[in-house]
Amino acid sequence: MISTEVLSGETLPPQEAAACGENPDLGRNKVDVKDLDFFYGDFQALKKINFSLARQEVSALIGPSGCGKSTFIRILNRMNDLIPSCRVRGSVLLDGEDIYGDMDVTELRTRVGMVFQKPNPFNMSIFDNVAYGKRMQGLRSRRKLEELVEKSLTRAALWGEVKDRLKKPALSLSGGQQQRLCIARSIAMEPEIILMDEPTSALDPIATGKIEELIGELKMDYSIILVTHAMHQAARVSGKTAFFLLGELIEYNDTKTLFTNPEDKRTEDYISGRFG
Repeated sequence: MISTEVLSGETLPPQEAAACGENPDLGRNKVDVKDLDFFYGDFQALKKINFSLARQEVSALIGPSGCGKSTFIRILNRMNDLIPSCRVRGSVLLDGEDIYGDMDVTELRTRVGMVFQKPNPFNMSIFDNVAYGKRMQGLRSRRKLEELVEKSLTRAALWGEVKDRLKKPALSLSGGQQQRLCIARSIAMEPEIILMDEPTSALDPIATGKIEELIGELKMDYSIILVTHAMHQAARVSGKTAFFLLGELIEYNDTKTLFTNPEDKRTEDYISGRFG
């Protein structure tokens, strides 16, 4: 149970702490994964994963191809539910609630947004891409939709580049712009967490730099998990880094510590280029 320290060194229960003006959620992780096993049929893809994500934190996931990074983040918004043979064992807690319990999947995917490796704008206008999700939720006010689109595109550092062509097809944008549009589309749903699965792997260095700057700004309001093969990128943008290998979470630590003083030799071997 979370408690709040008082000057005397004693603690207050959450209800009394709230009454005193303290935030009872202070210090509580946004996500807690406990003893997670994941199966594709008889194949175990993830083994006893324990992971936590703090509020307003960027955590990077690194490791060789096929080690379970993308599978793991898809578990966090239940995208793997679409595969009939998948099974999950253990718990995945969002604000203390198990997402594989009674949580509504639609609500979950509103709270946990996803940005994929390849930009995937819808075949519609720039404006309609950003407004799409809220329209599906029933928002019809043109004024509110316009405010939402401008705010989301601004947060995604794209408004200045597209504000005069919002009716143009989203597919007319460059690859980097399309990826920022997809981020804006996610932001428009007002999520609490943004999952990014190698969002810059198909982009040039300039577009990659813009996405990395954007991640640095977004962490002020969101918790972010970033899958990346670029260890320099993990070092630049994340506060914590997790190293995955063969379906196991080998090491999870502050990014600087993991890269400069890893605890596990397998981590050291990977980041030094001895394998992977």
